[in-house]
Amino acid sequence: MSVFNLFKDRSTAGVIGILAVALGASTLLYYWVAPEKKVEDFIGPPRSGYVLTTFDLDSYNEQGKPAFKLIAPHLERREGDESLYINAPNFVLPSTKETDVPPWTGHSEYGWVNKDGTMLKLQGMVHMDRIAFDTNPPASIDTSEVTAWPKENRLETAEAARIVQGTSTMNGIGMRANLDTKHLELLDAVHTQYLPRKR
Repeated sequence: MSVFNLFKDRSTAGVIGILAVALGASTLLYYWVAPEKKVEDFIGPPRSGYVLTTFDLDSYNEQGKPAFKLIAPHLERREGDESLYINAPNFVLPSTKETDVPPWTGHSEYGWVNKDGTMLKLQGMVHMDRIAFDTNPPASIDTSEVTAWPKENRLETAEAARIVQGTSTMNGIGMRANLDTKHLELLDAVHTQYLPRKR
């Protein structure tokens, strides 16, 4: 073996040794500086999406009183969203304050409920009815795209609304309602018609 080859072999071995030491040092540096792995604190199986057909859903407020009821042919809970998408719901919105006040009942084309049940959207055309009680005549509401906060017993829409109560009919754009105080308010372009009572 020539002196040149011996020198070349020693240089190659030296370079390899330096690279090995550098690699080991960088690996140690990475584990020393890198953040700790996140600990998975979720216990139990993950909640998945699902579909229900012909179902009843009852929601209650913090006092344990009924907030709303939905009856519909189809419900879908999408994975990761945790809100409910509903087709053709029939609904019941009871008063949370007065037990002697009958609930509003009705139906819409679609419905949506957020994950904790504090917001209900009645989408498409919406019809609501309340039967007569005490001195209050029966009432109905026809509108669309209603957002309701059933645990607070209030709702609103920015769309056209028609309210019929007894012999009076009110039409307007935009509506707010508090179902506990029995307060209904049309917001714009309001037109009211009173028919004479039948004798």
